[in-house]
Amino acid sequence: MLQRLFGLQNQNIRIQSEILAGLTVAMTMIPESLSFAILAGLHPLTGLYAAFLMGIITAVFGGRPGMVSGGAGATIIVMISLIAMYGIEYLFAAVVLAGIIQVLVGVLKLGRFVRFIPQPVMYGFLNGLAIVIFFAQIAQFKIDIEGVNTWLSGMALYIMIGLTLLTILVVTIFPKITKKVPATLVAIIVTTAVVFFFQVDTRKVMDIAHISGSLPSFHIPSLPFTLETLQIILPFSLVMAGVGLVESLLTLSIVDEITNTKGNSNKESIAQGIANITNGFFGGMGGCAMIAQTLVNLDAGARSRLAAIIGSLTILAIILVGAPIIEQIPLAALVGVMMIVAITTFKWVSFQLVTRMPKADIFVLFLVTIIIVITHNLALAVLIGVIVSALVFAWDNAIRIRARKSFDPHGNKVYAIYGPLFFGSTTSFIEKFTPLTDTPVVYLDFKESRIVDMSAIEALKKLIDKYQEQNKQILLINVNAESKRLLINSKLFNSNLLENN
Repeated sequence: MLQRLFGLQNQNIRIQSEILAGLTVAMTMIPESLSFAILAGLHPLTGLYAAFLMGIITAVFGGRPGMVSGGAGATIIVMISLIAMYGIEYLFAAVVLAGIIQVLVGVLKLGRFVRFIPQPVMYGFLNGLAIVIFFAQIAQFKIDIEGVNTWLSGMALYIMIGLTLLTILVVTIFPKITKKVPATLVAIIVTTAVVFFFQVDTRKVMDIAHISGSLPSFHIPSLPFTLETLQIILPFSLVMAGVGLVESLLTLSIVDEITNTKGNSNKESIAQGIANITNGFFGGMGGCAMIAQTLVNLDAGARSRLAAIIGSLTILAIILVGAPIIEQIPLAALVGVMMIVAITTFKWVSFQLVTRMPKADIFVLFLVTIIIVITHNLALAVLIGVIVSALVFAWDNAIRIRARKSFDPHGNKVYAIYGPLFFGSTTSFIEKFTPLTDTPVVYLDFKESRIVDMSAIEALKKLIDKYQEQNKQILLINVNAESKRLLINSKLFNSNLLENN
């Protein structure tokens, strides 16, 4: 029973690796959750509660072992204006509503649509995310002095750079010694030890916030339950639900590719929704899957649910009793780990593909990357990338429709149609016919084509009308079952026009 719960049926999964991976993930989640909570004007514990609640619920009930969820910046950023205008209680209500929307997406089995995200969009997503992660670490080399963000200078800067390079060096070299212990966890321990024993003066986790607290407690959002309240929070909830699902399902797809296994997108959508509903009632800021921490988890050898569960429980333990220790971790150690994550996340192979891939795919790849880097809005970038890819696909199919002309043994003209007939190809399709000079009876052969949508049906109707104006007749032959059903259901056609050869 426990093996099934933790996803440990696979004999290749090592419990030691799972536990160490979970500890590593917890160390990398804490500063990110704290930073985004503070950025949104929330108490630091709101971010840590989200990291714990999102992590534990999605680890147990989610559709993808190996994934890590927490208080992600992508989801809380869209809520900043709501918090500023209406306060934290409206945030909690909006997070609950976003969770309900995500549950509905999973129940209605809409999570499968992540399969329609093209590979160039995926590459652009990863490259943009890697750049954002990397430059977010560069920002740690700044310090807030009387409300002004200023670069570190002098010895403080040199120490920060040196400790970051030390962390990167350990992460790079340690796997050559052994892979039984995650290199990222070793790097954090080594850098922390150097700072502690040599009394190095550098920025630590405690410089971001103090993280000790108690168990999250149940709390119904204190706000009027009226239609006006719903109108206020619904737009924010829809955006949060969409952003969270896009990032979570893309992360799921990436883990599928890395582990060569198959996750359940609808189950993951439901788990993300339940986790966000729980967040809203227990004082968390909500969240979604965290791709950087997921990659840290996989790189540390985790392949089951156990690592994410350990990571979540570690965060809870830190909140309750371990804060004084964790607050001593130098920020440089976490910066170095996340820089390695950024470097390994970037799809360097995309540079090699520039000369091999279609120009449209290259354009989409760079477009998605640029949008993410400029806006930090992953969901918007993916949506635009999918739309552009779909338009390119529609255009390519629209210009490829063909009508090969011939005559049957009785002297009737036959148009053999090649390529799909849909909204994008209707204009080109109609231009291929000559009603004035064609034979009294004309056949349209759809053996190598299919009728896709209402635009195609309307185009056929117009074409038939043109021939009837000339007292000529069109007969459709070799129409497949699906296309025939569309034509008959439209009630625009006489079934006598449909023949089969």
